[in-house]
Amino acid sequence: MGPLVLLIHGWPESWYSWRHQIRALSAAGYRVAVPDVRGYGGSDKPHEIEAYDMASMTADIAGLIAALGEEQAVVIGHDWGASIAWNTALLHPGKVRAVAGLSVPYTGPGPAPFIEVAKQVYKDKFFYQIYFQEPGVAEAELEADVRDALAKIYYWISGEGLRAMPPVSKPADAQLLDGMTAPEALPAWLNVEDLDYYVGQFEASGFRGPINRYRNWHRDFALLSPLAGQQIQQPAAFIAGTLEPVLNFVPGVDLVATMREKLADLRMVEMIDGAGHWVQQECADEVNTALIEFLREVA
Repeated sequence: MGPLVLLIHGWPESWYSWRHQIRALSAAGYRVAVPDVRGYGGSDKPHEIEAYDMASMTADIAGLIAALGEEQAVVIGHDWGASIAWNTALLHPGKVRAVAGLSVPYTGPGPAPFIEVAKQVYKDKFFYQIYFQEPGVAEAELEADVRDALAKIYYWISGEGLRAMPPVSKPADAQLLDGMTAPEALPAWLNVEDLDYYVGQFEASGFRGPINRYRNWHRDFALLSPLAGQQIQQPAAFIAGTLEPVLNFVPGVDLVATMREKLADLRMVEMIDGAGHWVQQECADEVNTALIEFLREVA
């Protein structure tokens, strides 16, 4: 069995978002572990907001590597999982052999907590992370009809959704699902059984834990800002779709260029044509090929 590879999911997903990678990476000879992040699925779900700060999330990953009997792992994450992967490499460098992020590049801490920057950039417009700050508000909206909410969110920033209905500005007092429509038919990468699995997970566990991750920007800034000038040293890779909306969060800022300055050993930047945010599900074969190429070089 080859080196340990940890796959860390994002919001609002579960280990299941890596279903296509588990088989491919295992067949390529790697030992693959795919946890539910705290707050999701089968993992613990503490109520407190501070239980979801980056110190706690990265400690979970470092602890999991040790619990699996390994000194190190290649840590790969998507969405919030990418941020957790990047910061595990930074905060627990001895545990991370190499690191890869999907959809969310590593940019390091900025001059202020991200949520404060967002409030300035989006001061007259809706921005989902600002909406998430008040406990209970987003949870009530999403939990009212979990199937409808997830179908809309998954379609909203998929390649298909972005081509059919590019994001438009909403007033600051809008709700997350305002203006979103569910697709007439699910996209090819998300069948009914896939959606059923996600719905069952969130109907059982709710959204508070997952959304609490967005409520820790100030704690994360206090933890990470002293490391602002420090590069991640491990071999690194970045994979995203060409339609990735995260890359346009801050108008006029090239986040991939920023990332290049923050990573000492960036081996791969793979942009997959036409893919949206759920890149490892939308374009599983392309992502698997890129990940195996990266793993063969670093592990």
